[in-house]
Amino acid sequence: MRIITKIGIVLTALIVACSANNGFVPLFNGKNLDGWTIQLRKGGNGLEGKVFGVNNRGEVHVFQGLPDRYQLGTGSDTHGMMWTNKEYSMFHFRFEYKWGKKISNNFHQFQYDAGCYYHVNDQEIWPKGIEYQIRYNHETNKNHTGDFWASSVDFQWYVNDNNEFLLPAEGGKPMEKRMGEHRAKSTDNYHALDDEWNSCEVIVMGDKYAIHKLNGEIVNYATDLGRSSGIIGLQSETAEIFYRNIEIKEFDEFVSVEKFLK
Repeated sequence: MRIITKIGIVLTALIVACSANNGFVPLFNGKNLDGWTIQLRKGGNGLEGKVFGVNNRGEVHVFQGLPDRYQLGTGSDTHGMMWTNKEYSMFHFRFEYKWGKKISNNFHQFQYDAGCYYHVNDQEIWPKGIEYQIRYNHETNKNHTGDFWASSVDFQWYVNDNNEFLLPAEGGKPMEKRMGEHRAKSTDNYHALDDEWNSCEVIVMGDKYAIHKLNGEIVNYATDLGRSSGIIGLQSETAEIFYRNIEIKEFDEFVSVEKFLK
Protein backbone atom coordinates (compact mmCIF):
# COMPACT_ATOMS: atom_id res chain seq x y z
CA MET A 1 0.00 0.00 0.00
CA ARG A 2 2.83 2.38 0.85
CA ILE A 3 4.49 1.69 -2.53
CA ILE A 4 1.26 2.43 -4.37
CA THR A 5 0.84 5.62 -2.36
CA LYS A 6 4.36 6.75 -3.19
CA ILE A 7 3.85 6.03 -6.90
CA GLY A 8 0.66 8.07 -6.79
CA ILE A 9 2.47 10.98 -5.17
CA VAL A 10 5.22 10.90 -7.81
CA LEU A 11 2.72 10.77 -10.68
CA THR A 12 0.74 13.64 -9.19
CA ALA A 13 3.92 15.69 -8.86
CA LEU A 14 4.81 15.01 -12.50
CA ILE A 15 1.34 15.99 -13.70
CA VAL A 16 1.44 19.20 -11.67
CA ALA A 17 4.93 20.05 -12.97
CA CYS A 18 3.88 19.39 -16.56
CA SER A 19 0.76 21.51 -16.17
CA ALA A 20 2.74 24.34 -14.60
CA ASN A 21 5.04 24.36 -17.62
CA ASN A 22 2.12 24.21 -20.06
CA GLY A 23 3.10 20.77 -21.33
CA PHE A 24 6.75 21.54 -22.11
CA VAL A 25 9.34 18.92 -21.21
CA PRO A 26 13.01 19.84 -20.65
CA LEU A 27 15.50 18.24 -23.05
CA PHE A 28 18.58 19.54 -21.21
CA ASN A 29 19.11 18.83 -17.52
CA GLY A 30 21.60 21.64 -16.87
CA LYS A 31 24.24 19.19 -15.65
CA ASN A 32 25.42 17.15 -18.61
CA LEU A 33 24.45 16.24 -22.16
CA ASP A 34 22.67 12.99 -21.36
CA GLY A 35 19.96 12.40 -23.94
CA TRP A 36 21.96 14.05 -26.72
CA THR A 37 24.36 12.68 -29.33
CA ILE A 38 27.39 14.83 -30.15
CA GLN A 39 28.72 14.74 -33.69
CA LEU A 40 31.59 16.70 -35.22
CA ARG A 41 32.91 16.88 -38.75
CA LYS A 42 35.79 14.50 -39.56
CA GLY A 43 34.80 12.19 -36.73
CA GLY A 44 35.53 14.57 -33.90
CA ASN A 45 39.16 13.60 -33.27
CA GLY A 46 38.46 13.69 -29.53
CA LEU A 47 37.22 17.28 -29.60
CA GLU A 48 33.58 16.53 -28.76
CA GLY A 49 33.88 17.42 -25.07
CA LYS A 50 35.78 20.62 -25.84
CA VAL A 51 33.24 21.81 -28.40
CA PHE A 52 30.04 20.95 -26.49
CA GLY A 53 30.34 21.36 -22.72
CA VAL A 54 28.17 22.33 -19.77
CA ASN A 55 29.34 25.19 -17.56
CA ASN A 56 28.73 25.74 -13.86
CA ARG A 57 25.76 27.99 -14.61
CA GLY A 58 23.86 25.09 -16.15
CA GLU A 59 24.27 26.22 -19.76
CA VAL A 60 25.47 24.42 -22.87
CA HIS A 61 28.73 26.19 -23.67
CA VAL A 62 29.96 25.77 -27.25
CA PHE A 63 33.77 26.02 -27.55
CA GLN A 64 34.16 26.05 -23.77
CA GLY A 65 37.28 23.91 -23.93
CA LEU A 66 38.94 25.59 -26.91
CA PRO A 67 41.04 28.75 -27.21
CA ASP A 68 39.90 31.86 -29.05
CA ARG A 69 40.49 31.73 -32.83
CA TYR A 70 40.95 27.96 -32.84
CA GLN A 71 41.26 26.76 -36.47
CA LEU A 72 40.33 30.27 -37.59
CA GLY A 73 40.29 30.30 -41.38
CA THR A 74 42.12 26.99 -41.60
CA GLY A 75 39.67 24.17 -40.95
CA SER A 76 36.34 23.00 -39.66
CA ASP A 77 36.93 20.05 -37.32
CA THR A 78 34.79 21.77 -34.70
CA HIS A 79 31.75 22.21 -36.94
CA GLY A 80 29.15 20.00 -35.33
CA MET A 81 25.76 19.26 -33.84
CA MET A 82 24.25 18.04 -30.62
CA TRP A 83 21.32 15.83 -31.66
CA THR A 84 18.21 14.69 -29.85
CA ASN A 85 17.97 10.92 -29.61
CA LYS A 86 14.32 11.02 -30.67
CA GLU A 87 12.49 12.10 -33.81
CA TYR A 88 9.71 14.69 -33.64
CA SER A 89 6.95 15.65 -36.06
CA MET A 90 4.42 18.01 -34.48
CA PHE A 91 6.01 20.10 -31.77
CA HIS A 92 6.82 23.44 -30.18
CA PHE A 93 10.56 23.60 -29.51
CA ARG A 94 12.08 26.49 -27.61
CA PHE A 95 15.46 27.50 -26.26
CA GLU A 96 17.56 30.54 -25.40
CA TYR A 97 20.96 31.57 -26.71
CA LYS A 98 23.54 34.31 -26.36
CA TRP A 99 26.85 34.95 -28.07
CA GLY A 100 30.23 34.63 -26.40
CA LYS A 101 33.51 36.27 -27.42
CA LYS A 102 35.53 33.47 -29.01
CA ILE A 103 35.56 33.04 -32.77
CA SER A 104 36.58 30.02 -34.82
CA ASN A 105 36.61 28.27 -38.18
CA ASN A 106 35.12 30.26 -41.08
CA PHE A 107 34.14 33.28 -38.98
CA HIS A 108 35.29 35.78 -41.60
CA GLN A 109 32.85 34.25 -44.09
CA PHE A 110 29.73 33.93 -41.92
CA GLN A 111 30.52 36.03 -38.79
CA TYR A 112 28.60 34.91 -35.67
CA ASP A 113 26.84 31.79 -36.92
CA ALA A 114 25.10 28.80 -35.36
CA GLY A 115 21.63 27.30 -35.69
CA CYS A 116 18.90 24.83 -34.84
CA TYR A 117 18.12 22.06 -37.34
CA TYR A 118 14.89 20.06 -37.38
CA HIS A 119 13.18 17.46 -39.58
CA VAL A 120 16.63 15.89 -40.07
CA ASN A 121 16.73 12.28 -41.29
CA ASP A 122 20.48 11.92 -41.63
CA GLN A 123 23.34 12.73 -39.31
CA GLU A 124 25.78 14.56 -41.52
CA ILE A 125 27.73 17.78 -41.11
CA TRP A 126 25.91 19.58 -42.53
CA PRO A 127 22.60 17.69 -42.49
CA LYS A 128 19.67 17.60 -44.87
CA GLY A 129 16.75 19.29 -43.18
CA ILE A 130 15.42 22.69 -42.17
CA GLU A 131 17.40 25.21 -40.14
CA TYR A 132 16.33 27.96 -37.81
CA GLN A 133 19.35 30.15 -38.48
CA ILE A 134 21.13 31.84 -35.57
CA ARG A 135 23.41 34.50 -36.99
CA TYR A 136 24.67 38.04 -36.47
CA ASN A 137 26.79 39.98 -38.96
CA HIS A 138 28.76 42.48 -36.87
CA GLU A 139 30.18 44.10 -40.01
CA THR A 140 26.74 45.23 -41.22
CA ASN A 141 25.00 45.18 -37.81
CA LYS A 142 22.45 42.83 -39.35
CA ASN A 143 20.68 40.09 -37.46
CA HIS A 144 19.75 36.89 -39.32
CA THR A 145 18.36 34.86 -36.45
CA GLY A 146 15.10 33.28 -37.58
CA ASP A 147 16.12 32.88 -41.22
CA PHE A 148 15.24 29.56 -42.83
CA TRP A 149 17.97 27.52 -44.43
CA ALA A 150 16.54 24.63 -46.42
CA SER A 151 19.04 21.88 -47.18
CA SER A 152 17.75 19.35 -49.73
CA VAL A 153 14.25 20.30 -48.60
CA ASP A 154 11.92 22.81 -50.19
CA PHE A 155 8.79 24.54 -48.90
CA GLN A 156 6.33 27.32 -49.65
CA TRP A 157 7.43 30.77 -48.47
CA TYR A 158 5.65 34.12 -48.59
CA VAL A 159 6.91 37.60 -49.51
CA ASN A 160 5.83 41.20 -50.05
CA ASP A 161 6.37 43.21 -53.24
CA ASN A 162 10.04 43.70 -52.25
CA ASN A 163 10.63 39.94 -51.88
CA GLU A 164 10.86 40.23 -48.10
CA PHE A 165 9.06 37.78 -45.82
CA LEU A 166 5.45 38.64 -45.03
CA LEU A 167 2.73 36.49 -43.48
CA PRO A 168 -0.02 35.48 -45.92
CA ALA A 169 -2.61 36.97 -43.56
CA GLU A 170 -0.85 40.32 -43.97
CA GLY A 171 -0.69 40.13 -47.75
CA GLY A 172 2.32 37.88 -48.28
CA LYS A 173 2.35 36.20 -51.68
CA PRO A 174 3.65 32.67 -52.33
CA MET A 175 7.12 32.56 -53.83
CA GLU A 176 8.31 29.79 -56.10
CA LYS A 177 9.35 26.85 -53.93
CA ARG A 178 13.09 26.55 -53.55
CA MET A 179 15.86 25.44 -51.22
CA GLY A 180 18.54 27.57 -49.54
CA GLU A 181 18.23 30.79 -47.57
CA HIS A 182 14.90 32.47 -46.78
CA ARG A 183 15.42 35.69 -44.84
CA ALA A 184 13.41 36.41 -41.71
CA LYS A 185 11.41 39.55 -41.10
CA SER A 186 13.63 42.51 -40.32
CA THR A 187 13.36 43.46 -36.65
CA ASP A 188 15.26 45.30 -33.92
CA ASN A 189 13.91 42.86 -31.34
CA TYR A 190 17.13 40.94 -30.71
CA HIS A 191 20.35 40.86 -28.67
CA ALA A 192 23.69 40.60 -30.43
CA LEU A 193 26.98 41.14 -28.56
CA ASP A 194 25.54 42.61 -25.36
CA ASP A 195 25.72 39.40 -23.24
CA GLU A 196 21.91 39.21 -23.15
CA TRP A 197 19.77 36.18 -23.95
CA ASN A 198 17.48 35.66 -26.93
CA SER A 199 14.41 33.43 -26.81
CA CYS A 200 13.82 31.23 -29.88
CA GLU A 201 10.79 29.15 -30.80
CA VAL A 202 10.20 26.66 -33.60
CA ILE A 203 6.59 25.56 -34.03
CA VAL A 204 6.11 22.75 -36.53
CA MET A 205 3.12 20.67 -37.60
CA GLY A 206 4.55 17.78 -39.59
CA ASP A 207 4.84 18.84 -43.23
CA LYS A 208 2.02 21.39 -42.98
CA TYR A 209 3.79 24.47 -41.62
CA ALA A 210 6.69 25.85 -39.58
CA ILE A 211 6.83 29.09 -37.60
CA HIS A 212 10.02 30.78 -36.40
CA LYS A 213 9.73 33.18 -33.48
CA LEU A 214 12.40 35.42 -31.95
CA ASN A 215 11.82 37.01 -28.56
CA GLY A 216 8.09 36.44 -28.89
CA GLU A 217 7.81 37.87 -32.41
CA ILE A 218 6.94 35.82 -35.50
CA VAL A 219 9.82 36.43 -37.91
CA ASN A 220 9.38 33.63 -40.45
CA TYR A 221 6.79 31.15 -41.69
CA ALA A 222 6.56 28.42 -44.31
CA THR A 223 4.07 25.81 -45.46
CA ASP A 224 4.12 22.58 -47.49
CA LEU A 225 7.38 21.41 -45.97
CA GLY A 226 9.34 18.79 -47.88
CA ARG A 227 9.66 16.64 -44.75
CA SER A 228 7.33 15.73 -41.92
CA SER A 229 9.58 14.54 -39.07
CA GLY A 230 13.13 14.04 -37.85
CA ILE A 231 15.62 14.68 -35.09
CA ILE A 232 16.47 18.15 -33.78
CA GLY A 233 19.97 19.54 -33.37
CA LEU A 234 21.80 22.60 -32.03
CA GLN A 235 24.87 23.70 -33.90
CA SER A 236 28.48 24.69 -33.37
CA GLU A 237 29.97 26.65 -36.23
CA THR A 238 31.86 29.96 -36.27
CA ALA A 239 31.58 31.46 -32.78
CA GLU A 240 31.22 30.77 -29.09
CA ILE A 241 27.56 30.45 -28.13
CA PHE A 242 25.58 29.47 -25.04
CA TYR A 243 22.27 27.56 -25.02
CA ARG A 244 19.88 27.09 -22.11
CA ASN A 245 16.23 26.33 -21.23
CA ILE A 246 15.97 23.77 -24.04
CA GLU A 247 12.51 22.21 -24.00
CA ILE A 248 9.78 20.79 -26.20
CA LYS A 249 6.04 20.25 -26.27
CA GLU A 250 4.72 17.53 -28.56
CA PHE A 251 1.26 17.42 -30.11
CA ASP A 252 -0.70 14.24 -30.78
CA GLU A 253 -3.14 16.02 -33.07
CA PHE A 254 -2.75 18.72 -35.68
CA VAL A 255 -3.13 22.28 -34.40
CA SER A 256 -4.28 24.99 -36.78
CA VAL A 257 -1.75 27.74 -37.46
CA GLU A 258 -4.26 30.37 -36.35
CA LYS A 259 -3.67 29.33 -32.74
CA PHE A 260 -0.04 30.46 -32.96
CA LEU A 261 -0.55 33.55 -35.10
CA LYS A 262 -2.56 35.36 -32.43
